[in-house]
Amino acid sequence: MSGKFITIEGIEGAGKSTCMAFLRQRIEQRGLAVVETREPGGTPLGEDLRALLLGHKHQGMSAEAELLLMFAARAEHLQQRIKPALARGDWVLCDRFTDATYAYQGAGRTLSAERVAQIEDWVQGPLRPDITLLLDIPVELGLERAGKRSAPDRFEAESLGFFRAVRQAYLDIAAAQPERVKRVDASLGLEQVQAQLAGFIDPLLAVAG
Repeated sequence: MSGKFITIEGIEGAGKSTCMAFLRQRIEQRGLAVVETREPGGTPLGEDLRALLLGHKHQGMSAEAELLLMFAARAEHLQQRIKPALARGDWVLCDRFTDATYAYQGAGRTLSAERVAQIEDWVQGPLRPDITLLLDIPVELGLERAGKRSAPDRFEAESLGFFRAVRQAYLDIAAAQPERVKRVDASLGLEQVQAQLAGFIDPLLAVAG
């Protein structure tokens, strides 16, 4: 039985962690093995790079350096965790993946999508998520929720304009790739959000048996 690669995307405060837990439980209830991971991160090297990327030590980091660090973490993540898990037939749940790079480094940092795509093809080859669940939420609401959670990291401290560009990029990706990217209205109540998630994930589970 082949595993499935599921990614969860969205701006800060969209509720990715809560949705990840719901999805993991729903998949495991079918007797399927799940690997839950995140980006940047997922490996010892990736977590070290995450600390550099999210911390405030390198405030003047160039957009190009940020992009390359993201893909360095991803390359290690793919080789050490994601590909081996899928080869075992496990299901992989990943908190953010390359769509986030198009949104944050592409639209947010105004790097060209073509440049991101070149590195994506080099690092990932043909591997793409089977399904991406985009937790969409108005920027102001998302940042309000995130602000109640913890002190802002280097990305969370960005401007409203930055996050509006990121959100729009996500919506553009969803519009361009509707067969893969499914928009979830994350501004609704928890039960309504989970119902949307179930509606998208259950058909995959039905095929898996």
